[in-house]
Amino acid sequence: MCKECGCESMGKNTRLQFIVKGYTSETAKKMEEILLGMSGVLFVHIHANEGETTVDYNPAKTKLLDIVNAFETQGLEAVL
Repeated sequence: MCKECGCESMGKNTRLQFIVKGYTSETAKKMEEILLGMSGVLFVHIHANEGETTVDYNPAKTKLLDIVNAFETQGLEAVL
């Protein structure tokens, strides 16, 4: 299963920790749903008040640009 889904046990995942400007409680929840719906995204944790965001993903399945663009489409600014 791990070879197909890209889960952490394969050791090929990347962890991003960054700040996002513009979160509300609603947009934070929406972004979590959007990101978790992306192929290769395994974990998302958002602190809406501070903008702190953590995303674990497999770069072979999801590109960093796709993640950044997801924030932009919701009117948010990801500061990497």
